[in-house]
Amino acid sequence: MAKKKLKPTSNTIALNKRARHDYFIEDEIEAGLELQGWEVKSMRAGKANISDSYVIFKNGEAYLFGATITPLSVASTHVVCDPTRTRKLLLNKKELDSLFGKVNRDGFTIVALSLYWKQAWAKVKIGLAKGKKQHDKREDIKEQEWKRTKERIMKNAIRG
Repeated sequence: MAKKKLKPTSNTIALNKRARHDYFIEDEIEAGLELQGWEVKSMRAGKANISDSYVIFKNGEAYLFGATITPLSVASTHVVCDPTRTRKLLLNKKELDSLFGKVNRDGFTIVALSLYWKQAWAKVKIGLAKGKKQHDKREDIKEQEWKRTKERIMKNAIRG
């Protein structure tokens, strides 16, 4: 008799909802994160925020800047917990070179889109993004409102 594995309801730790509102996302890449033990425990408790985070390059490596992982109150006393430290992204050389070239030559920026668990590993989905202008944001809002209105009309038409 085979045992069933229990799947958790959601693997998502944190989402950056503002990213898709403020930027056109051209490409998405999954990257690993170099974390300390207390950070993993805090992320398991859901105490992470990536709303203002983006990727910077230093010495040929990529780092996640601006992500906040709040330490738990039961964290070890001998470890210094810095909630906003820059965390190294684990990407291969080809991905690093591609991203670095697009940021420097083409004027893209790299923002964090979501933070999630993939099996036992913490992963961050980063997006290659171009900034939106105000009129682009207005068009997106109009489109969303039209979809909502259209669904409401269709729902009422089916009932009646």
